[in-house]
Amino acid sequence: MFSSALKSFSSNINSNYTISPNPSTSSGPWRIYDAKKKSTGKAASVFVLDRKSLDSHSGSLGRSNATSIKRATEEVIERLKKEASSLARLRHPSILELVEPVEETRGGGLQFATETVTASLSSLLQEKDEQEKANGVGGRPSRYVTEDSEGGRRRREVEIDELEIQKGLLQISKALEFLHDNAGLVHGNLTPDAIFVNAKSDWKISGLSFSSPPENSTKPTSVIPINLSDALNLDPRLPRSVQLNLDYSSPDFVLDANVNVSADMFSLGLLIVALYNSPHTSPLQSNSSISTYKRLFTSSSTIPSATNSFLSSRPIPKDLVTSVLPRLITRRPAQRMTAKEFQQSAYFDNILISTIRFLDSLPAKTPNEKAQFMRGLARVLPSFPKSVLDKKVLPALLEEMKDRTLLSLILQNVFIIIELLPSGRRPFTEKIMPRLKDIFLPSSNAKAPAERDPAKEAGLMMLLEHTQAITTNCSAKEFKDNILPIIHLAIESPTHSLVDAALRCLPTILPVLDFITIKNELFPVIASVFSKTSSLGIKVRGLEAFVILCGGTNDPAASNDGLDGIMNPTASKKTTSSALDKYTMQEKIVPLIRAIKTKEPAVAMAALGVLKQVGGLADADFVAMDMLPILWSMSLGPLLDLKQFQSFMDLIKSLSSRVESEQTKKLQELTSTNGSRGKGTDDFMSFGASSAFASNGGQESPEMDFERLVKGTAGGGPSANAMDAGWDAIPVVSTASHSRSTSAQQAVPAFSWSTPAPNTTINAGSLKQHQGPSRTITPDLSRFDTLTPTATQFSQPLQPQPSQSQTSFSQPLQPQNNFSQSLQPTQAQSQSTLPWSTASSNINSNPWTSPPAAGGINPFPSSTSSIPNLNPPLSSLSIASQQQRQAVTHAHSSFSLPPPPSASSSTITPNYTSSFTATQTQQQRNIPSSSSAFANPIQPQPQQSTQKKSGLDAYESLL
Repeated sequence: MFSSALKSFSSNINSNYTISPNPSTSSGPWRIYDAKKKSTGKAASVFVLDRKSLDSHSGSLGRSNATSIKRATEEVIERLKKEASSLARLRHPSILELVEPVEETRGGGLQFATETVTASLSSLLQEKDEQEKANGVGGRPSRYVTEDSEGGRRRREVEIDELEIQKGLLQISKALEFLHDNAGLVHGNLTPDAIFVNAKSDWKISGLSFSSPPENSTKPTSVIPINLSDALNLDPRLPRSVQLNLDYSSPDFVLDANVNVSADMFSLGLLIVALYNSPHTSPLQSNSSISTYKRLFTSSSTIPSATNSFLSSRPIPKDLVTSVLPRLITRRPAQRMTAKEFQQSAYFDNILISTIRFLDSLPAKTPNEKAQFMRGLARVLPSFPKSVLDKKVLPALLEEMKDRTLLSLILQNVFIIIELLPSGRRPFTEKIMPRLKDIFLPSSNAKAPAERDPAKEAGLMMLLEHTQAITTNCSAKEFKDNILPIIHLAIESPTHSLVDAALRCLPTILPVLDFITIKNELFPVIASVFSKTSSLGIKVRGLEAFVILCGGTNDPAASNDGLDGIMNPTASKKTTSSALDKYTMQEKIVPLIRAIKTKEPAVAMAALGVLKQVGGLADADFVAMDMLPILWSMSLGPLLDLKQFQSFMDLIKSLSSRVESEQTKKLQELTSTNGSRGKGTDDFMSFGASSAFASNGGQESPEMDFERLVKGTAGGGPSANAMDAGWDAIPVVSTASHSRSTSAQQAVPAFSWSTPAPNTTINAGSLKQHQGPSRTITPDLSRFDTLTPTATQFSQPLQPQPSQSQTSFSQPLQPQNNFSQSLQPTQAQSQSTLPWSTASSNINSNPWTSPPAAGGINPFPSSTSSIPNLNPPLSSLSIASQQQRQAVTHAHSSFSLPPPPSASSSTITPNYTSSFTATQTQQQRNIPSSSSAFANPIQPQPQQSTQKKSGLDAYESLL
């Protein structure tokens, strides 16, 4: 109905304002709609009177004089016009502000626009009555679901608590004081319908249709005095809302027919009782009858007084009962207090009301008083009701932000209010965020950089300290569009404290930003400041920011695994994911760290934290090639102490271990993918091939092939002389039954206790090839270095010496000086190449007790030892000795070395340090052909110790 009526109107308001189709509230004959001005977007409220509502009410009373009804209706229209025109003339903070004058519509109605109105006091009290009936006394706060001009619906909370009542009554009294003392008017109809609550939760007076100058007033005024008799003559054909409400009228009007300012104070007393009464109605119930009203004042029991608790069904505050209401609800006007005296009563003597009073008069205070007030306001804000904070205190503070000297103090209180409000998102996004953007961000047409403003920087510092409250009370898009540019401004500020504060708030703002925004908008600003700054503090803070961007944390408590049993609720949780990708870390952050020139320990340790975080995410090859050199360079800084150096070493070891494990795993997977290869040579020139030199038919070891190649006998068959073999070569057998050892023993150096068979001929020419001053050993480079040995004791096997007991070694061998000297360079190599454990394990198959194999071939190829170079004199002696050994046909070889001692055999203590002069002596002796040189146990030498030795101790002279 109202929307259709509104569409029929044709006026300036309809063309300039976007009006909601449904009313938000009502007051008397007016229906109030939310509206917004099209040109500025400023919110407003449009009061609309539909004339049909007056005509329909009169038509419901049956047939009557049409002329009188029309005249009465016209009088009502004129009174309502007076109400709107009075608002245009009266300007006061506690009087409803008119923004568009009253105008008639095509249908004969009226409309005007005012400041935004949330509700009328009458509608609030009516809804509160309904809630108390449904939920009992003290029900939930009143909630209105309103629809704005764009069709959006929102919920508004309106509470009527004790402080709200105190604040509202204080504002009403200020409006009455203005009307009485300055405007020289009497309101005449002060009821809940005449009081409105605006968006700031301020109570405003309207309903001035019965206003009139008091009798005998000397103040000039343009308001026409009312005809009291006509006003009291209530017409039942008209709605009660457009007539004088006797329930709130003073007896001065009804009984005395006197218009004075004290009448409004009596009405104010009845209004106070209605606020606490249940239901919220006046204690005087006249039912719009003057006779009933007069009858009420004939009895003291029907007149509100302190004796009957002012006819209130609910208790009234003590200060009101004792000192305020008795001086308001009284029969004599002279006994009533004035509006100014009411404001100074004990009822308003508390810190909260005093704070609101000071806040209302804040523009008139001195800068020093304002600063002191803002510093102390933070202590009393928690005591305010949430509705007062939201609708009264917060808007007043935002309005005062135009004073830049108070910016930081005001913002401090603003953020405290946001944290106190249960739903701070709406006031922050609607009220605070636009103000912050206007204050801190320069205008788009500003070309020259603004000068440094210390007050503005202090406010920006306060904003950075409350980023947690900001991120909680706005969406990600709102933060990116409105707050992130302010943070960029702080990061690029020349003030180091601002840069430091901006970088410290990164853990708070990163969760509300998306990856693209962080990488393309936030990180470049931080990297630019880090690379250009000359402050060590900003360097360190920038490195800590990189740690946060890489997914780490700078909180030492965050590294606590909780196993100590000590809970730390204040410790921030460790970030589980990185805000930047791996490419940005490797290609952007690490080069920035590499470019650091300072050697300060604080910067180095901060860089260590960044590299530690990046090292856990970067590729292994990048860690090895790029990060580890940086770590080594920084770890050798001259200013680091021991603990800091150890921190670097711990990370270096950790990263090196990671590189090693990943590379090993990669190679193992590669090997398993390509198939298992045969055991290859360790030659570094093989380049991954199975052998540097292909073997002959694949049946001989790479060492044997190499030996043949360097000796020039690559085309011939294997040499039958075991002494021509290399250090690690295995003797060749001529039959299939005497094959090589198993693959597990292949190419392993072994020591042989026996010389080649007697019928084996030594090639003297091949021996001469080994007589050079130096010789490169076989290609097993992982076990041997290049050797240049001279003649050793093993160039010629030891020859037994005959004695009376037919024991070859009964006479001790005398060493030669030159041989002892030539033995020194080869002792270390002999110790490392003789597998004594292998030699000991072969004792069970004693070569001394078994006959040689057919053909004179050594039956023990697995025990053959490497033979060093031979000098020419020894070689000739060996050849002569070899000719004599061919005549020996006994089952045991006369030129074999004794086996190593064991627990089951006699202890032999040979003297291996003797020279080969014994061989020359042996050639001059007669060797018996029918008995072995070792037929009898060898007796120990007299000069030797009689204590038995076993194991390696038996060869102590060799070692």
